[in-house]
Amino acid sequence: MTNTKLTQVNGQRKYGGPPEGWDGPTPGERCEVFISHIPRDAYEDLLIPLFSSVGPLWEFRLMMNFSGQNRGFAYAKYGTPALATEAVLKLNGYMLEPKSYLCVRRSTEKRHLCIGNLPAATKQEDLKQVLRRLVEGVERVSLKTGPGIEGVSAVVAFSSHHTASMAKKDLVAEFKKRFLLEISINWEPGENPNPSKTCSSPAPKILLQPCFVPCSQAVSQPSPPPVSPGFCRAVGEPVSSPHPHVCYPVPASHHPQQHLVCTPSPTMLLRKVCEANGFGQPLYDLHYSLARPDGFVKFTYKVLIPGISSAFRGKVMVLPGPSVRVMMEEAQRAAAQQLLQKLFHNQQVP
Repeated sequence: MTNTKLTQVNGQRKYGGPPEGWDGPTPGERCEVFISHIPRDAYEDLLIPLFSSVGPLWEFRLMMNFSGQNRGFAYAKYGTPALATEAVLKLNGYMLEPKSYLCVRRSTEKRHLCIGNLPAATKQEDLKQVLRRLVEGVERVSLKTGPGIEGVSAVVAFSSHHTASMAKKDLVAEFKKRFLLEISINWEPGENPNPSKTCSSPAPKILLQPCFVPCSQAVSQPSPPPVSPGFCRAVGEPVSSPHPHVCYPVPASHHPQQHLVCTPSPTMLLRKVCEANGFGQPLYDLHYSLARPDGFVKFTYKVLIPGISSAFRGKVMVLPGPSVRVMMEEAQRAAAQQLLQKLFHNQQVP
């Protein structure tokens, strides 16, 4: 294989989409095949020529993990459904290495995601604007409510399976970072979701128990790109703020004197809580564990707080970053966030 240009993004390595010099049709539905049981030491130099032997490839995507190995599966897209069918017939069961047989079948190409745990005040148009700022390929949004459902769920239609897959990986982290919301995301069953169907979802989770820090002590953070004022109101975020940090209003009944929750980074907030209570500085011990099939990277952690007798242990999942340092910092923030939840839940902080 020569002169093959590959790009790597979001846990996958991609060829084409389309490749240079492509003069065939733009693929429609049923043009993609899913390839599994790929040996971990097999890469594009073997796979692309093999699948190109059936016909010209419009795109080939090999899923990669944190260590640089492939994750054992890939997607190949052709210009026509007939070529995809031929690839299944010819290459399913193909022995790529001794005792290693590929499994090739038609890709489901799902394009609809169900997003749960949205605030009850969410409006359809506001949500669509927010999603289009955060991810690519959003075509339609339908809101769902039903008996016994806390908040609102939405079914989102995307322009392709690829854009839907990327959104599924990115949106959980984006909603945590921008709105302090822990949403749920699942594939919507079927290609044409029934507008009357309600997506099931667990009750919303609060990421941080209210912790009141004077606004003057909050950490300066870059302002995120503007999002819909309506959605900001729905999630409780001020439409605009004169301060560089973010303050979220909470009901007055939660605290008689304070009406703002100022949220610096969890790492800084944990340090300030420990300082205020004379516990000493938290000491983090983080270890990379594995890359999960859904694209997240798992870390295990142990955090020692000198003023608390037992160490805190747990695990966190973060999205792949541009470097090990960036992922370690994100894992540390996630660990600090879990510790804050444990401390306030167990009432270990006065």
